[in-house]
Amino acid sequence: MTEVWGILNVTPDSFSDGGRYVDPGAAIAHARRLRAQGADVIDIGGESTRPGADPIDPAEELARILPVVEELVREGTRVSVDTIHASTARAVIAAGAEIVNDVTAGMHDEGMLDAVAEGGARIVLMHSRGIDVTQDTHYDDVVGEVADHLSSRIDAAVEAGIERDRIIVDPGFGFSKEPRDNWRLLAGLYFIARLQLPVLVGTSRKRFLGALLPDGADAAERDAATAATSLLAAQGGAAAVRVHDVASTVSALRALKSMQDAAGGSQPTRHGEPHELVHRASRISLRGIRARGHHGVLPEERRDGQEFVVDVDLELDLAAAVASDDVRRTVHYGELAERVAAAVSSDPVDLIETLADRIARVCLDDERVQRASVTVHKPNAPIAVPFADVAVSLARWRIG
Repeated sequence: MTEVWGILNVTPDSFSDGGRYVDPGAAIAHARRLRAQGADVIDIGGESTRPGADPIDPAEELARILPVVEELVREGTRVSVDTIHASTARAVIAAGAEIVNDVTAGMHDEGMLDAVAEGGARIVLMHSRGIDVTQDTHYDDVVGEVADHLSSRIDAAVEAGIERDRIIVDPGFGFSKEPRDNWRLLAGLYFIARLQLPVLVGTSRKRFLGALLPDGADAAERDAATAATSLLAAQGGAAAVRVHDVASTVSALRALKSMQDAAGGSQPTRHGEPHELVHRASRISLRGIRARGHHGVLPEERRDGQEFVVDVDLELDLAAAVASDDVRRTVHYGELAERVAAAVSSDPVDLIETLADRIARVCLDDERVQRASVTVHKPNAPIAVPFADVAVSLARWRIG
């Protein structure tokens, strides 16, 4: 299930909740509420990125957030810190923060990527065109240009010594983008996910959602639209969403998961008999694709390799294939099996979760496929106790 990151602004001037959590005690109490509502990560910011916000000294930023970071880490909370300053990043990593969330993708402070590389934290690389979010908002192809920018920042991060599996990308909704650009970006999120890294989406209470509400509506009234766009992002492959109102988004994502878990059975007519001539919910399944790969966190797994077993379920409309009896109108099972095996045999990764995501995206390369569900089995995993199987399952959808 897509992670939910709860936003905690320890600032006097954030656009929707500025000043409410400047006091460390109030901030910590709010973080606990967000966790109770289902937040997986608390994302703490000490400097506002709203339009027109005045920059602050990194020392002041750190003074605002460090007591909060330290207490939440002590309580076992996963913490992300929203900062553009390398000195702040170093301090919060030392205090136990798991993630540094940089809205400039390491471009504002040339020491940021080195600080994260040395500290061993994860980093969010977000697309923006500087910290003034109102400038330079023209795009010929917003999805492609955002993807290209993020790709270049990924390369810079890797060159600085940050492993790819420690990188998260964020397309930067609301940053240097007109309202229509944000909607195009949401519709094209799958293209961003093709960077083969976790995608964080932050639409929460953004101005482009305000256009859906009556004039003069308060920013907090955008929470329903935030939950809706977060759900759409999850369907588009987002690994995490960043929100102010955790409860509404968690409920929306749980509803999505419940529907997905229930899907797969026959769809009855209102008279209780299954449709015979409707193929929109058709499924193709491949079971037990076997291939050898060198995936795992242990040196011997990378060195010696092992066999992986893959199950794939594809959902697509097969009406044209049924009507024409033409193999060109459906997925070629043999070719797909070969592509899946090639994905297993290609570059090693630590986690079978990452491998499953790679395979799902291979399946979605066929534009007829609307949903790909993948299970990767690791029957020979190096586990000390007797076991039958280790497996990870995930699903990816096409949007737009």
